Amino acid sequence: MATMTKVKVGFNKSFKEANQSKKRYRIMKGSAGSGKSVNVAQDFIIKLSDPKYKGANLLCVRKVDVSNRHSTFSELKGAINKIYGDKADNYWYVNESAMTLKSLVTGNEVIFRGVQHEKDREKLKSINFPNGKLTWIWIEEATELYEADVDILDDRLRGILENPNLYYQITMTFNPVSAQHWIKKKYFDYKDDDIFTHHSTYLNNRFIDEAYHRRMERRKEQDPEGYRIYGLGEWGEVGGLILTNIKIHEFESDLSRFDSKIYSQDFGYNHANAILDLGYKDGDIFVCDEIYEYEKDTDELIKIANERGLNKRLQMPCDSAEPDRIKMWKKAGYRAYPVKKGQGSVNAQIDWLKQRTIHIHPRCVNTIKEIHQWKWRKDEKLNIYLDEPVNIFDDAMAALRYGGSHYMKPTMTFVN
Repeated sequence: MATMTKVKVGFNKSFKEANQSKKRYRIMKGSAGSGKSVNVAQDFIIKLSDPKYKGANLLCVRKVDVSNRHSTFSELKGAINKIYGDKADNYWYVNESAMTLKSLVTGNEVIFRGVQHEKDREKLKSINFPNGKLTWIWIEEATELYEADVDILDDRLRGILENPNLYYQITMTFNPVSAQHWIKKKYFDYKDDDIFTHHSTYLNNRFIDEAYHRRMERRKEQDPEGYRIYGLGEWGEVGGLILTNIKIHEFESDLSRFDSKIYSQDFGYNHANAILDLGYKDGDIFVCDEIYEYEKDTDELIKIANERGLNKRLQMPCDSAEPDRIKMWKKAGYRAYPVKKGQGSVNAQIDWLKQRTIHIHPRCVNTIKEIHQWKWRKDEKLNIYLDEPVNIFDDAMAALRYGGSHYMKPTMTFVN
């Protein structure tokens, strides 16, 4: 077994109290880009690697089990690599297929579960570890869960702990949504010695990149209500969502399973350049994969697309406002073409998308974030939503619209 090594990790000072808290409920709300999930992942990896906490084990939970792979599992692997670098394999065993982690110093383990179905909840009752007990639970995107889901998890943390350094704790991380959400009432409005609450924003994150900071500042001007929630991490009412007809789940994304496949692209530099791998099957749209990059010029993006193995036989509808960039993609061998725009075209694309189910693979994390906050502009004086999308944090949504525009054509081009 490996021995403990002294490690140095860069933490945001704003999380110091949260990382030191041993209260049963550690509830951490914050804005997008606040760094809360990265912090929690690093905090757990350090603690699970410390012999002081030998016998501790962690359960990571998302509403949908498969969502863990591209969120909590990825965050924890990232923390291991950041902390240990090229020596990571000496300190942690990562089982990709079973999706488990084990410290080679302490024997402490990490497992991942969902609570979407009754069978998922039943599996929680049989969780056991070879060494120690289940002591810590991390619930990512906690607003996805019902109160009853958390109650089931809470019941799993019980019994005498032989190691006096150990303690039971549930950690929740999330972006706040409605002020009516049960989490606010149960943990923020109710004062209890067992509850620790924490608030963070992108302004506290010393590791945030400048491009992301500029995006948030633009949102402050263009969408004050959205900025208050997603920029400042405050409770609010997120009404007026444009697309709710979505399913997030894993699925096979090879060409043969679809009637047709395309790539769709929204150009960007200071805001994201988004390329979506879209499948079309029986009237539904499938978002199979994404390329989502900031501050990359066209040559760099084409190189990324080539390295990712994008199929140059597939058509690529693009934003018509950038004809020179379309020419560069065509010169590189891609079947890029401009999407026609006109009065009412955006709403027509949205209407088409609303009439079918949009399936999104969990690896498309940026598409998921955007679709969960893409909404109609609100007239604050009249307190009504207008038939006009808020045009911020909508780069993947623009690419999705262009894909819809392709399939709205009277004659669709199918690829065999």
